[in-house]
Amino acid sequence: MTMSDEQRGSGVSSFLIAHHSGTLYNSAMLKLSNRMSRLGTETAFDVLVRARQLEAQGKNIIHLEIGEPDFDTPENIVDAGVHALKHGAHHYGPSAGLPEARKAIAEETARTRGIPVDPAEVVITPGAKPIIFFTILALVDPEDEVLYPNPGFPIYESMIEYVGGKAVPVPLKEENNWSLDVDELERKLNPKVKLLILNSPHNPTGGVIPEFDLRRIAELAVKHDFMVLSDEIYRRVLYLSHYHSISTYPGMKERTIILDGFSKIFAMTGWRLGYGIMRSDLAQQVSKLQTNATSCTATFTQLAGVEALQGDQSKPEEMVRTFRERRDFIVNGLNDIPGFRCKTPDGAFYVFPNVKKIGIPSKKLADLILEEGGVACLSGTAFGANGEGYLRFSYANSKEKIGEALNRVRKTLMDHRLIPV
Repeated sequence: MTMSDEQRGSGVSSFLIAHHSGTLYNSAMLKLSNRMSRLGTETAFDVLVRARQLEAQGKNIIHLEIGEPDFDTPENIVDAGVHALKHGAHHYGPSAGLPEARKAIAEETARTRGIPVDPAEVVITPGAKPIIFFTILALVDPEDEVLYPNPGFPIYESMIEYVGGKAVPVPLKEENNWSLDVDELERKLNPKVKLLILNSPHNPTGGVIPEFDLRRIAELAVKHDFMVLSDEIYRRVLYLSHYHSISTYPGMKERTIILDGFSKIFAMTGWRLGYGIMRSDLAQQVSKLQTNATSCTATFTQLAGVEALQGDQSKPEEMVRTFRERRDFIVNGLNDIPGFRCKTPDGAFYVFPNVKKIGIPSKKLADLILEEGGVACLSGTAFGANGEGYLRFSYANSKEKIGEALNRVRKTLMDHRLIPV
């Protein structure tokens, strides 16, 4: 979540920052750069910290806040990582990634998207977030406009504002199945627009952009000559028959940066392994940014990633089947709670129920559910102003835990006379 209005601009004092940290350094006040006042955070981790504090106090918490599969990394991938470590994968590698890993990613991307991909168009990063940051750093000058989904992953807005760009939200609406309105998008286009960020399947709603809309967006990108950062991290957590990437439409291969990674579908969040697919001249610049920022991605992690792509796929496929069962279970359960209305998502592992009829702000409701109900979830406003009136629940937890969480939510609302007893 990005900074509050009170913290924006140059008005964030060193005193406030020091005081917030719990320590006052009277002799040497911290003098941060102005750009730090534009840097946001990811609320899921803030809520996780609070949930852990409550657990330390003895309260039982059901975690539906964090976007992390509750499965272990498949054994064949772990074995590949251990083998790599035992056989000398201890050293620096090329900034853009190991040749064999770039080749494996290029082949998998070409096969799954139906486009030609050269290993020179691949940059491997420690997690997928650096692709967001490096892309924006490489393409966006101060005052350039970047269109991004709202509600949406909060790091998009944070990074745009950090580099001095103008973050222009494109509202996603429940009545449009959480896909963006292409007509509204077109009205926001002007010569200052440098980049459009898409995320499908979408965090936090689970929405998927229909093929017809993707085609229209591609036509606008070609006509108005802007780039598209296509966040496809949830591509394989899909409950529809086929995935469509905007990179496949005429004129879009050279205008698209595909963001993908291993965290979600292979349950490799802690391995920190992501990548971007982009035109080779841009890949060279992104690789240069990586050299300056992290040097390279861990070599043993990359070799485990090769096994993830080329090895047995039964565990990831089983995980998606399990997510589908949990999705149906939690959607039905939420719709049984008075005042909740929840659409069935087509991808990812989140639900985004409408809670406007409960009658209190989303943040206050999420806090109540955590503090008194012992269920950690996120306010829709953690994903932007257009998330007001909604909550996000991750169903990356067992059906047993989800069922108990639903019971706790209902009881908490009844106890506070927010729904009928």
